[in-house]
Amino acid sequence: MAVLGIRIIGDPILRTPAAPVTSFGPELRKLVRDMEETMIDVQGAGLAAPQVGVDLQVFTYRIDGRQGYVINPVLELGAEPAADDHDVEGCLSVPGLGSFLPRSNWARVTGVDTDGNPVEVEGTGMLARCLQHETDHLQGRLYIDRLTGADKREAMRAIRSAGYNDVVGQTAAQRARSLGSVFAGQYGGASTGANRSATAPASGSGRTQ
Repeated sequence: MAVLGIRIIGDPILRTPAAPVTSFGPELRKLVRDMEETMIDVQGAGLAAPQVGVDLQVFTYRIDGRQGYVINPVLELGAEPAADDHDVEGCLSVPGLGSFLPRSNWARVTGVDTDGNPVEVEGTGMLARCLQHETDHLQGRLYIDRLTGADKREAMRAIRSAGYNDVVGQTAAQRARSLGSVFAGQYGGASTGANRSATAPASGSGRTQ
């Protein structure tokens, strides 16, 4: 197994819808294992394949003692988010930031495992949020795309600031110490190319995905 590099906002693969998995075998199993190891290494709650440079519909998750993965997920949602939903959401590909983002409190994904057998994951709270966040990644969408109004303006202002480049550089340097391989090419991955938004907390409702 190996810890993989994580692509950062600005990399075009994060904005490209991932392709369905059609080939099942040892390489796919290795991808899932490496994604799980990477997610644990960076203390993430979830990780989607495009975040490690692989344009396939695969994500892993680790929330409140539940851990697993889904291939070719199809998402179902419950009711619209409550008006008082104030959970902070962050992203491994948008380091150093977190924003309040309402999400449906119930979600379910159906898909398959590495052998093509059916998989179903259902949850509420943070697990529901994670399932929505990771499925967004597979559609080429980041959580900041769902922000509106002042929240979106503040997040974009932070990302455009000169200081954000320093945050990205420090994050990349820290992660580089753990890297075990350059992996994406085996799977057809693309090449690298204050208000309510704030520094993402290290734990609690602002877990990074």
